[in-house]
Amino acid sequence: QVQVEETGGGLVQSGGSLNLSCTASGLMTDDYTMGWFRQVSGKEREGVSCFRWRTGKSVYSATTQGRFVMSRDAAKKTLYLHMNSLKPEDTAMYYCAAQRWLLCVRTPTEDEYNYWGQGTQVTVSS
Repeated sequence: QVQVEETGGGLVQSGGSLNLSCTASGLMTDDYTMGWFRQVSGKEREGVSCFRWRTGKSVYSATTQGRFVMSRDAAKKTLYLHMNSLKPEDTAMYYCAAQRWLLCVRTPTEDEYNYWGQGTQVTVSS
């Protein structure tokens, strides 16, 4: 059974930083991609970034490129999203997702992923 869990959301002031963590278990392969998404109530889920576990290839959306950075701890099978220079418009529920045999070549879209975490709220105050 595949499980995805993200942690680390919270409240931060504009210009601050926050780190999210995502752990995926049960995938039974290292050929998978993890994606970060965010969603504001009433709006569509937006792809933030993706990370291909086997190769370390990463892609960021235009709105997060240069401010968000991913890193991983292979031993813990954990992917981190380091969010810097946060803006009020970054406020959203953030989700982590995982999918086997998926490449990371462009900003992720929701329909590419079958396994999702429960989400963690990030709020950036102005």
